[in-house]
Amino acid sequence: MDYRDAGVDVEAGRAFVDQIRNLVHSTFRPEVIGGLGGFGGCFQLPTGYKEPVLVSGTDGVGTKLKIAQILNRHDTVGIDLVGMCVNDVLTSGAEPLFFLDYVATGKLDKEQLTQVVAGIAAGCKLSGAALLGGETAEMPGFYQVGEYDLAGFCVGIAEKSRMLDGSQVQVGDVAIGLASAGVHSNGLSLVRKIVSDGGFSWDDTPDLLNGETIGAAFLTPTRIYVKSVLAALKTGLEIHGMAHITGGGLPENLPRCLGTGQAIKINPGSWTIPPVFQWLAEAGSVGAEAMYNTFNMGVGFVLLLPPHQAEEAISHFQSQDIPAYTIGEVVTGTGELLGLIT
Repeated sequence: MDYRDAGVDVEAGRAFVDQIRNLVHSTFRPEVIGGLGGFGGCFQLPTGYKEPVLVSGTDGVGTKLKIAQILNRHDTVGIDLVGMCVNDVLTSGAEPLFFLDYVATGKLDKEQLTQVVAGIAAGCKLSGAALLGGETAEMPGFYQVGEYDLAGFCVGIAEKSRMLDGSQVQVGDVAIGLASAGVHSNGLSLVRKIVSDGGFSWDDTPDLLNGETIGAAFLTPTRIYVKSVLAALKTGLEIHGMAHITGGGLPENLPRCLGTGQAIKINPGSWTIPPVFQWLAEAGSVGAEAMYNTFNMGVGFVLLLPPHQAEEAISHFQSQDIPAYTIGEVVTGTGELLGLIT
């Protein structure tokens, strides 16, 4: 016997790397040293930093991958993978430098995984990060044929004196919510249960989704906020804190960017909640508290800044095609989120 008899095709793995080589190279920044195929990716730190701090993050896509595999559409989940990592790193005020991926599958399908990597490359371009390398693991017996899982790893850089750690946030700062592109990559286990238990098909087109299929609505990729937020910092906006709204929604994530003795009071109804969330609430009989604790509810990223800069911030992000809203303010408290559920 040989390795192929055990279900692992080494030659197919080499052919896959050759097939994605151009996708990977298209993301390279000037600081990348070497090409694809080494034992490690090499990256030279950018110049101009007095006290550079590296900021790292890792995440996956979760059970959203199940929907992609059911629908045989794999071109968006790579964007999710990058987005979940780079948006996290961004909250410290860091610029993403490079990204690595880990792909595990039962049997390597070159066309399927090339779509995945194309999405990862697209996400890297949207965030300005280089796709520095990765690992593809063929694991027969561990994953079924057609199944795969993803993990991503990002490293960014920030000037130490400009990093955001909660100490800059002041009582009276306003919270500017940046619109999400839908559910992003959180709460998909509940989404799948609602679809399954409700007898829905992923090809159904409920009235609330305005002609879009259920499957397409929930494969909409995570919005990547990196370039628009970094541009805002360069315009002179005094951003004191940032939060990426992922699993746990606003209640869990927004307080994470506060300082000691602070809370945030939210103004319900101050932003537009996309119809996809209304459909989920109705189709699954999900209460308001559970919805806000599971989903982003239309707000994917939040900035805290002085009130006199709110209008300027909103105009900036709207010019970047990202709807933005004043959704609340920082008040005295003990790290809680106030006023969300009325």
